[in-house]
Amino acid sequence: MNFAPPALSSRALAVWRRNFLVWRKLALPSLLGNLADPMIYLFGLGYGLGGLVPEVQGVSYIAFLAAGTVCASTMNAASFEALYSGFSRMHVQRTWEAIMNAPVSLDDVVAGECLWAATKATISGAAILLVIALLGFVSSPLALAALPVIFLTGLCFAALGLTVTVVSPSYDFFMYYFTLFITPMVLLSGVFFPMDQLPAAVRTMADVLPLTHAVDLVRPLAFGELPENIFTHCAVLLGITLVAFWLAVALARRRLLK
Repeated sequence: MNFAPPALSSRALAVWRRNFLVWRKLALPSLLGNLADPMIYLFGLGYGLGGLVPEVQGVSYIAFLAAGTVCASTMNAASFEALYSGFSRMHVQRTWEAIMNAPVSLDDVVAGECLWAATKATISGAAILLVIALLGFVSSPLALAALPVIFLTGLCFAALGLTVTVVSPSYDFFMYYFTLFITPMVLLSGVFFPMDQLPAAVRTMADVLPLTHAVDLVRPLAFGELPENIFTHCAVLLGITLVAFWLAVALARRRLLK
């Protein structure tokens, strides 16, 4: 039955390890590539708009933007790995099918892919966090508590990305996901400006977006404050992760286990 609960085992870690060993050969250029785009936005918008906006929520605009950039970078890294790299392994290279010739189930393959995408996203998010700390945009060691949040955020968007990957006929299909979901979410989730600037109806919609909860957790930690409603934010991210992962497994079964 496609929608039966995922049956997982420690073999998912072998899938994770396989992807890690492949990535390790190109780790440095991959990491630099993940850093380049968010750093361009950070400095371009941070210093450009920062000259026009004296302060946002009591801090400089570039410091405000820096914390949001950590979350956006984590989301993008998880999404690109789960979508483009995941699709290559599933459909183009047929790596998933090759792995399943060993005693590894499809459920474990999807779990390993999700864990690996979350790991890669965590590396990216942690690297951005380190850079902004070195630049003085982090005001407290409490920012280290953002690392588990970064991993949970990566896990959430990895699971969401895999649900799209397992139904995609081609790479072109991913543009719908980015255009209709990822891009609007970046604009509505408090990355670039405070959410209280949004109309009430739009704010209500934005409150259910996973990136909103990630930003609401990471930004206060970067400024040395404990976030409000910590458990609610974490529960939403975890709940979306579990539902999306279950759906990804079910759709993968339908596609690959006909």
